[in-house]
Amino acid sequence: MPKIPKGRRVGQAAVNALRTLLEEHDHIVQEISGQNDFGEDLYVTFTDEGDVTSDMIKVQVKGGESWRRGNGYAVPVDRHGDTWADGNVPVYCVVYDPDTKSLYWANATQQLRRFGTFNPPRFIGISPNATLDDTTMDSFVTEARRYVGRYRGRQAFLTHLGEMSGTEFEPADHVLHFVNGDDDDLIFWKRPGAEVATLLLSAQGWKPAWVTLESLMSSEVPMPEEQNSGRLADPDLHTAEELELNRSEVMWVAACFMSTRQADEGPVDDLVEPIECNGCPSCAGEEPEEHGRIAADVIHTYILDRILDRIEAEPDLVQRSILAMREEADLEPAIVAELGSLETEPRVVRQVNRLNRKTVKTVEDIEPDAYRLAILYLIECVYVGGPSLPLDEQVRIVWRIPEPATSMSLGGGAPIRPAE
Repeated sequence: MPKIPKGRRVGQAAVNALRTLLEEHDHIVQEISGQNDFGEDLYVTFTDEGDVTSDMIKVQVKGGESWRRGNGYAVPVDRHGDTWADGNVPVYCVVYDPDTKSLYWANATQQLRRFGTFNPPRFIGISPNATLDDTTMDSFVTEARRYVGRYRGRQAFLTHLGEMSGTEFEPADHVLHFVNGDDDDLIFWKRPGAEVATLLLSAQGWKPAWVTLESLMSSEVPMPEEQNSGRLADPDLHTAEELELNRSEVMWVAACFMSTRQADEGPVDDLVEPIECNGCPSCAGEEPEEHGRIAADVIHTYILDRILDRIEAEPDLVQRSILAMREEADLEPAIVAELGSLETEPRVVRQVNRLNRKTVKTVEDIEPDAYRLAILYLIECVYVGGPSLPLDEQVRIVWRIPEPATSMSLGGGAPIRPAE
C-alpha cells in the first residue's frame, strides 16, 4: 500500500505550527493548496488591535532537519528568485525545527534585493536569533508591516534605490536617481537643510562620497576664495575628477543641489523632526555636545584595529560574543534579518572565525560582508563625538562582551578606559 512520505508530514506540521501561532495573535492566514507549488504556502494579513489592516505578506514554510546549517537555517531559492524579489507582495521564509519545535523567519525579498540581480544567492539565510514565538511576535509583525509600507507611493521608490545601493533613506530625505549612457546608476542623497550631499555610484561599488556644490563645481567654475569658505580644503569632500564624473553627470548633480535648495527654503521643521541624541557617552551631561562627522575609511580602520586588538588579547572573543548575541531576545529585527543574509555564506563566516592580525592587517584584507558580520557579532553600537576630540575619544565602542577591567593599549596609542 502507498505510504505518506515523512517529509510531507513534517512540512504540514511546519505549516500548522505557523498558522496556529499567527491565528493565536489574531492575524488572518490563508493557506495555498499544496498542489500549487509556486514558492509560497501562506498569505498572511496582519491585524492591529482587532482591526484588519491592508498589510499582507506571503510565506514559504519549510520543516525538517534538512534546512539546518551550522549558523542557523537556509531555504533554497531555486526558481523562485524573480517572483520573490520582484513581486508586489514581499515574501518571507519560515523554517520549523522539529527537534526544538521552534519557528525561525527571514525576509526573502529583502535578502534577494540586497544581493542584486547580478549576484543572486542560492539560499535565503535564517539566523538562529530569528525566532518566531509569542514573545517575538510583536517585533516580527512591526518589522513586516514597516517593510510592507515601503512598497507604497514614494517610499516604494526610496525602498528600491535603498536596497539597490545598500542604504537606508528617511521619508523626508532628498533622493534623486540618474542613469548615464553606460547604464551606471547615480543616486543623489541629501538631508533637508544640509549643505553636504552624498553621492552613491554603482560604478564605484556604491561607496558613499560626500560633495558640496562648491567641491563639485571647483573645476567647472573656479570659486572665489571668499565664497569658498575653506570647504574645498576639507579632505572628506570629493571633486568631480575624483569621482570620475563626466560633464553631463556634473550638471545633473548641480541641478540636484539647486532643486533641493529651493525645496529647503520652506521651514525645515515641516519636513523632518530634529534628531536627538539618545544616551551616547558624550552627551551624558546637561548640555549635549554636537556630534561630528568622520570619514568612512578612518572610522572603519579604527574599529578594525580595535577589534584586532581585543582578539589578540582575548582569542576566544568572537565565540563568546556570538554566544552572548544568541542569548539576546531583543535584537532589532533589522539586525536579525542581516545576520541571516550574512551567515548563510560559509566563506564569510570562516573569515570572521579566523580573524586576527596574521590574516588581516588592513580593511582591504577582509571582505566587506565579513567585516560587517564581525561588527554585528562583537559590537552593540558605536558613538561618534565631536571632531575636536582625539580619535580614541571621538569614537566610542560599546562591545557585546565588555572589555576587561584593565586598560588596553591601542596599537601604540594611548590606553583607554573600558567602554561604559
